[in-house]
Amino acid sequence: MKLHEYQAKEIFRKEGIPVPHGLLAVTPEEAEKAARAVKGPPWAVKAQVHAGGRGKGGGVKIAGNPSEVVSISESLLGNPLVTPQTGPAGVRVHQVLVEEGLDIDREYYLGMVIERSAAVPTMIFSQAGGMDIEEVAAKTPELILKESVGPATGWMPFQGRNLVYKLDPIPGPGVIKGIMAVMGRVYEVFTRLDCSLVEINPLVATKDGKVVALDAKINVDDSALFRHRDLVELDDPREKDPLEREAEEYHLNYIRLDGNVGAMVNGAGLAMATMDVIKHAGAEPANFLDVGGGADEEMIAKGFEIILKDSRVKAILINIFGGILRCDVLARGVAAAARKTRVEVPLIVRLEGTNVEEGRKILKESELKFLVAENLADAARLVAGQV
Repeated sequence: MKLHEYQAKEIFRKEGIPVPHGLLAVTPEEAEKAARAVKGPPWAVKAQVHAGGRGKGGGVKIAGNPSEVVSISESLLGNPLVTPQTGPAGVRVHQVLVEEGLDIDREYYLGMVIERSAAVPTMIFSQAGGMDIEEVAAKTPELILKESVGPATGWMPFQGRNLVYKLDPIPGPGVIKGIMAVMGRVYEVFTRLDCSLVEINPLVATKDGKVVALDAKINVDDSALFRHRDLVELDDPREKDPLEREAEEYHLNYIRLDGNVGAMVNGAGLAMATMDVIKHAGAEPANFLDVGGGADEEMIAKGFEIILKDSRVKAILINIFGGILRCDVLARGVAAAARKTRVEVPLIVRLEGTNVEEGRKILKESELKFLVAENLADAARLVAGQV
């Protein structure tokens, strides 16, 4: 689950991580009031959306007076913001953060993630703050510094020194102390809230020697949300695709994509292979949908309905290997959904595994018109013939 910048900064503030003073606004009038209540000029007006690259997309702008704050807010609120991470449709801006400007001396990148290869939390630090960290890693990997955290010891002060004293030039003692303090508190936030990402880009040193988190990003592991009911309340459903939000209610693993072939699969690995098959056929997957091994007929029916609600879908590929999820259960769910929703696109079915013959019989006796694929290669051929 992703948090907005203003939500992440409130968590930082409570944890003792310095952040600029700012106020949230949902109308241009509120933005003007915020500018008069927040120290300035200048002020930063920042679109609050779950997407990176806001600056490149025009979602972060500097205002020199309250009138500019209003005009910038008017240009952002209610309009789609297109960034390198949103796709061409962009995401609609519902709120902006009006924040005090800072006199910046230096910018750093600071983040914490789980490093999969070592299976431990890892602090990432770089003097190339304010830039795309992926681009920095690709072009100048020597600027990316890392420290893995042992589960028995937690974050240790010497690890902060290992990172800070590799900077060129090395900052002054006050800035070093401030950066190291932020590092320790980032680790505390990361572990206490079961985060998959805590990121500050940039973490700035001001000309008067203060260290401040100018931006903030927190992603929380969905599997741990049962331990953080207070964080669940911070979820913003407006930031989610409506079909993805509907799928969540039925515990379906659904991600909407930009293609034209819908897919229903059980198992994430098989789903990825099915998406590869679709692309190999010259088409593009319209979704990732893993119904899982414990799906019942209602979940299957709902998943099928959600696929059909996507107007871009020109064909549907059902690829099920019956193990925990029996083929007959899948077939009954699809048939039930077909009775509720008119199916006007080609349907390709590949069933194998437990109760496969019964599943095929249920589909044959339904009113569905479908093509049977014997294997993945056959499924690719059939998909290519329909789109």
